Amino acid sequence: MLLNRKPPVVINARFLTQPITGVQRFAVELCLRLKELLPEVVFVAPRGVVHPEIGERLGVMELGKLAGHLWEQLELPLILRRMGSPLLVNLCNTAPILYSNKVVCIHDLAFLVNPSWFSKSFAGFYKMLIPRVAKSSRKILTVSEYSKGTIVEYLAVPANKIEVVYNAVSEATFSATGIAGNKYGNYVLVVGSLDPRKNLKTLVSAFNASGLQDTKLVIAGGSSSIFNDPEFKEQLMGNPSIVLTGYLSDEELRAAYRHAKLFVYPSLFEGFGLPPLEAMYCGCATMVSNTTSLPEVCADASYYVNPTQPAEIAHAIRLLLEDVPLRQSLVEKGFARSREFSWEKSAQRLKQILESLSRTPHNA
Repeated sequence: MLLNRKPPVVINARFLTQPITGVQRFAVELCLRLKELLPEVVFVAPRGVVHPEIGERLGVMELGKLAGHLWEQLELPLILRRMGSPLLVNLCNTAPILYSNKVVCIHDLAFLVNPSWFSKSFAGFYKMLIPRVAKSSRKILTVSEYSKGTIVEYLAVPANKIEVVYNAVSEATFSATGIAGNKYGNYVLVVGSLDPRKNLKTLVSAFNASGLQDTKLVIAGGSSSIFNDPEFKEQLMGNPSIVLTGYLSDEELRAAYRHAKLFVYPSLFEGFGLPPLEAMYCGCATMVSNTTSLPEVCADASYYVNPTQPAEIAHAIRLLLEDVPLRQSLVEKGFARSREFSWEKSAQRLKQILESLSRTPHNA
């Protein structure tokens, strides 16, 4: 059922038909708060929402007959025009090309920076889609100043067309009382999918070279068909010092952060890099790459390494496990740093951007 009057803003809630990982988490957290700040906002999605509790809180309307990209590119523009062509907000990288009264959040351009990290079909589709989406949008959002710079460089977008809206830690998830038991004993933790840009091969090599006794490397995260290197998981299965958890629930992830001796994140490329901030929030010392957006996000609250140097990573792991005062200082700095970001502040920023655009007439 469509509305009797034109809504001020419509949110593309297709993300509710997908598993909730980093990009979808960004959308969910902002939308829940935007619903409170702008009650007249309307949320639309294709049929097949797999997070009904979130959909109910947002009042999502499931419209149309198509699904996925076909719904977004072909059916959503028709739905919007029947609504009077309102401002459309897209928070998960993609958006309908043939609808111009829109805002899109482009989280990063990893598929352009290094296409080899992805399947040819995924990289090729995004190379075609994202530049067209960026060009046809009224405003582009992104999640760090670093990502803003790459969008300016790779897509030739004027800097004044791009606004930064930061990620944050979900307090409801990570401040919850009660904590599951420690499943893994004494361990170093990394959170991320099994894809090449997370640099897990180098981390595993460094961990094996560190000579640590009675310490495990716990890799928390799933794998995805869009990424290459399908042999990597098989190489890990036979190593008793490495634990592959697969996808973790919020409760399991919270426990993994809180019980870990150290969180490591030697990623080669991040548009923001939320896991280190989550680890900080949970009181875990962090070691991260000195690349892309990570210094911007982590500031002086993390220990930095060159992600291409296994020996440097191995040395840092040993140092941080053995130097308790250094590790504790990172815990304290990280705890404070993680609280400088909040979904409330980011939602307020998004509200200001949308209100500014709504005051400006647009000819679709």
